[in-house]
Amino acid sequence: MNDPFLSVIVPCYNESENLHRGVLEEMLAYLYAQPFTYEVIISDDGSTDDSREIIQQRLPNLSGFRLLENPHGGKPAAVWNGIQAARGEIVLFTDMDQSTPIDQLDRLLPLFEQGYDVVIGSRGMERENFPLYRRIGSALFRSFRRLFLLRGISDTQCGFKAMRAPVARHVFPRLDAIRRSGEVVGWKVTAFDVELLYLAEKAGYRIGEVQVSWADRDVAKGKSKSYLHESLEMAEQILRVKWNDLRGAYN
Repeated sequence: MNDPFLSVIVPCYNESENLHRGVLEEMLAYLYAQPFTYEVIISDDGSTDDSREIIQQRLPNLSGFRLLENPHGGKPAAVWNGIQAARGEIVLFTDMDQSTPIDQLDRLLPLFEQGYDVVIGSRGMERENFPLYRRIGSALFRSFRRLFLLRGISDTQCGFKAMRAPVARHVFPRLDAIRRSGEVVGWKVTAFDVELLYLAEKAGYRIGEVQVSWADRDVAKGKSKSYLHESLEMAEQILRVKWNDLRGAYN
């Protein structure tokens, strides 16, 4: 069997409600109509709801889809497990909620033909179902992050990113979350994307950024969401990346 052109990696943690909404079928409808070959790797991060059961029931009708059942290690670990299992030339990371729908891949792929190694989606500030306090928080996070890292990138946190597979395999093992793997409790938003892109930039890879459609479609109830706590953790992670760089941890 020939390797596919595209590997889609979908991290999954307690996504029951989104799965019932038909997100996997949406992905299939788009991918099946494309001229390139594909695979979809659903990388479950030790879900405690019925996500795995729902996926297993639907897999027979999802051509090219497969499920990885991992212990709980957090989103970076789930994505890394998917990368290690991927066989495609290009790997795309996309969130299960499909707030950025998979058809936005049409906007990313042309940049690989132009020689880019990493292509990321950018949500802009005009985002559907995005309350004012999150708009303000996003702007503050972006300004704070640009003080220290990645001044040429607008949106590091969009969950829609693609890379050449060798680049992903080179950069991901160097992430702090992968090197210092340990016990992870529950679900949380992290700024591992910042470190990922910083490592790619530091390694000399070309990073392209493209505006994509985004609207909050996440209806999953099995993920705790404390916006203030998330924001403080993400700010702390940015400082950790800067500190790691200053002390030579990325050399």
